[in-house]
Parts: sequence; structure tokens; C-alpha cells
Amino acid sequence: MWASAIALATVLLDQLTKQWALSALTSGQRVSVLGDFFGFQLFFNSGAAFSLGTDSTIIFTIIAAIVVIAIPFIIKRIPSLPWAICLGLIWGGAAGNLIDRLVRAPGAFRGHVVDFMAYSDWFIGNVADAALVIGVILLIGFSFRSVPEPEEDADAG
Repeated sequence: MWASAIALATVLLDQLTKQWALSALTSGQRVSVLGDFFGFQLFFNSGAAFSLGTDSTIIFTIIAAIVVIAIPFIIKRIPSLPWAICLGLIWGGAAGNLIDRLVRAPGAFRGHVVDFMAYSDWFIGNVADAALVIGVILLIGFSFRSVPEPEEDADAG
């Protein structure tokens, strides 16, 4: 239940902020928020993080679709709240960017993701990207700490 709620909230926040960015920002123009460290800059990304793989949009769409379809099956087996939160963030982040790939220009399965959160000169991302990064960091952290894995929780119950 928590994973679904977090995923849904992530998708809603992601899509709402992307709509805001499309209506409030001009492509290529940067609006400084925290000096050079953070600002808003509208960018249409056909690739993955750091604009890698710009010619592989369809591959990223397929991978995102597999993640969005597979995670609910994994979540059903997870009684652990920390793992549910982690997977909910990953699920919501993948779904948020998948929506862009399916419905935005230049067309279905080739759509460019709306990015607008500019971190110095490092990269430009969005809420879905932030959720994915946080979710993956939590996943790695839980793997190295004593946070019970799904099978351990199921056996303990």
C-alpha cells in the first residue's frame, strides 16, 4: 500500500512540475535559484541521465516499461516498509519518465523527457529522476545494512 501511494505521489508531483516547467520556463534559459549551484532550465532529453544514449530512446522506453510492470509484482512480496518506500520511489520515477517517453514529442516510444532542475553544470533532471536516484541509493544502503530483505521479513512473520 505504501509503495503504491509513494509511486502515485511521485508520478503526480513529477507530471505537475513538468507542466509548470513547460508553461513557466523558456528552453535553454536558466533561472538561478541558489546561485550557480541550482536553478531551473527547460531541457528536452531524448537520452538517459547526463543525456547519455540520445539515439536509444526506444530502448529506454522499453526498459522503463519493464520496470513499471515488474515492480508491482515484487512489491506484493514485501512486507518491509523501508523496502516498500524504496521500491515506490523507483516505481514512481520510472513511471513518470515513461509517461514522457510515450506521450511527448517527437512521438510515442520516442518522446523526450522534460527536464528542468539544473544542478550546477553537472546535469538537468526532474522529480522522477530525483525519485529514482533516492530510491536506488536507499536500495544500495538497505542492501549493506541490517534492513530486512523481503524474504527475511516473510519468514519472520
